[in-house]
Amino acid sequence: MEITTIGLDLAKRVFQVHGVDAAGEVVVRKALRRAQVLPFFAKLPPCLVGMEACGTSHHWARELAGLGHTVKLMPPAYVKAYVKRGKTDAADAEAICEAVTRPTMRFVPIKSREQQAALSMHRARNLLVKQRTQLVNMMRGLLAEFGIDIPDGLERALLMARQMVKGTELGVPAAAGRVVLMLSQQALSTHVQLREIDRALASMRRTDDMACRLATIPGIGPVGATAFAASVTDPGQFRSGREFAAWLGLTPLQNSSGGKERLGRITKMGDKYLRKLLVVGATSLVRRARHKPETADQRLVALLARKPVRVATVAMANKMARIVWAVMTRGDVYQASHAPMLAG
Repeated sequence: MEITTIGLDLAKRVFQVHGVDAAGEVVVRKALRRAQVLPFFAKLPPCLVGMEACGTSHHWARELAGLGHTVKLMPPAYVKAYVKRGKTDAADAEAICEAVTRPTMRFVPIKSREQQAALSMHRARNLLVKQRTQLVNMMRGLLAEFGIDIPDGLERALLMARQMVKGTELGVPAAAGRVVLMLSQQALSTHVQLREIDRALASMRRTDDMACRLATIPGIGPVGATAFAASVTDPGQFRSGREFAAWLGLTPLQNSSGGKERLGRITKMGDKYLRKLLVVGATSLVRRARHKPETADQRLVALLARKPVRVATVAMANKMARIVWAVMTRGDVYQASHAPMLAG
């Protein structure tokens, strides 16, 4: 019998295959070593291959698509409902095979190598920002034990780190001095690496048409513009800006029953990194609106007068997500008259 659909459970070394024919009868159920995957699929006629979207799924999707197969990636959370019993590799492959044929299933577009390379810079940048914050906080805590207070702000902490590297004596015990010096050197090194990545992202933004258009949106800088350009392969998969905002977890969580709608906090589903970039950008706009209201969007100023700051910030991030979708789908730049920054 000819295989029409295959569910492939990915792993580091042992992959599980579950294949069925047009009638839904199981044709193949077997485990493959990593080196056996491509030769196995090369011998098969073109068929539908389903996989869960994970760390290596885009690589395997490109490889199998190159062999003539139709490959579809699915969020693991949507596949889980099709697992009949306990979790095993064979059960997962069978669930993937079943889920990929469902007409209402949502799929993840396959990313190119260039998009994944751009995202690797963002993942590294996110890690380095966390490490720099940890190092600075450790310096503050250690020096506070000896009565030395570092003023608030990253630049002031880095200034203290530079002074330590230059040999400035702080009057702390030698053991503590060596530790603070080590932390200072590492914090400064991490800061230099971050600056290099930021310069590379700024250069990438100038050469990418999508990123250039996204950078015209208030609150979206080179980091946010390149992140969205690399992450959103096909903005047309979203039917509206609200659906795009829901994909990012910026829409209210619904708990409705009996004809009564109850809306709660935002769902926080989807890509945490993209959502954070929008919230950070919205925070900068809110800060500007509070300190220089004459230069800010008056609808944002009015919203801040009615709502708490954090609520207004998240509402702003929600609206920014919808504008990002509109700019990506229309192929145009941001225009305030066409896409107001805030609804009433």
